[in-house]
Amino acid sequence: MELHDLKPSPGAHRAKKRVGRGISAGQGKTAGRGTKGQRARGRVRPGFEGGQHPLYTRMSYKRGFTNIFKKVYEVVNLEQLHRFDESQSVITPELLYEAGVTRGPEFMVKILGVGGVQRPLTVRAHKFSRSAQEKIEAAGGTVEVID
Repeated sequence: MELHDLKPSPGAHRAKKRVGRGISAGQGKTAGRGTKGQRARGRVRPGFEGGQHPLYTRMSYKRGFTNIFKKVYEVVNLEQLHRFDESQSVITPELLYEAGVTRGPEFMVKILGVGGVQRPLTVRAHKFSRSAQEKIEAAGGTVEVID
């Protein structure tokens, strides 16, 4: 077998329909566009509604966009860390998920300073509020930011 022997399977490629090449060709005269009208004569831009007030200006309050790069954090308050017993001094996102505090280990976690900390904890999270960081360090704990 050589390169010049290669060809697609039968029926894999269909010939392009040649329109406007005479009545006997099957797509002559109007070339599949019907008779008269705006769409028979030229192009109509996307979103054109025949001169009616367009939807995208009627619903102008729906403007804007959704940022697909937005970082969404699972918010955890310091008071929620009391559910862990004394043996667990290192709090991680996986541990928070197992305890039912967050929705999943794939979500980033932010610790907020609502509540207080009574014992030294090592807290690993993606982000901390300033008050949460101060309260954890005041209790003798450490803050570790995950990248």
